[in-house]
Amino acid sequence: MRGRLPSREEALRILRSVGCPPEVIRHCEEVASLALRIARACVEKGLEVDLELVEIGALLHDIGRSRTHGIAHVFLGAEMAMRMGLDDALVRIILTHTGGLGPGVAEELGWPPGTYEPTSMEEKIVAYADKLVEGGRVLSFEEALRKLVRDLGPGHPAVEKLKAIHEELSRLLGEGFAHNRP
Repeated sequence: MRGRLPSREEALRILRSVGCPPEVIRHCEEVASLALRIARACVEKGLEVDLELVEIGALLHDIGRSRTHGIAHVFLGAEMAMRMGLDDALVRIILTHTGGLGPGVAEELGWPPGTYEPTSMEEKIVAYADKLVEGGRVLSFEEALRKLVRDLGPGHPAVEKLKAIHEELSRLLGEGFAHNRP
């Protein structure tokens, strides 16, 4: 279902109004900046990528952190976005920004079974950028991968999805694409 896509300013107002902490909002802005750089590089290579959806999706991907910092933030955020009447593609970005959930996680949280992996280019870009942004800086892919393996374990679906997205983007854009542009 096509819902509404808020403007950048409205997305930031939404984050503040639902009670997202300032550090989460800063993180979302940093993710949006990196995601837009990657998305623009994709467009320059002739790929169809919705820049507005990438920006707003990146800004709102952690809206659920206004309620919890656990994995449930994914589903809470998606529910919040649905209640606000936001676009389904935006809801999907929120649902898939972790890169993929292990078996049983969705069901434990009352959602239909699934791994909730990113499939569209916009979803992949936001999930990828989210993993590379930490503490106000952009990590290298290798740093982000080491951190994810340390936090989730080497066989976790999110680790495998991050590798797959990196390989896909590297093939399309060239190695080092996330750090090539100012």
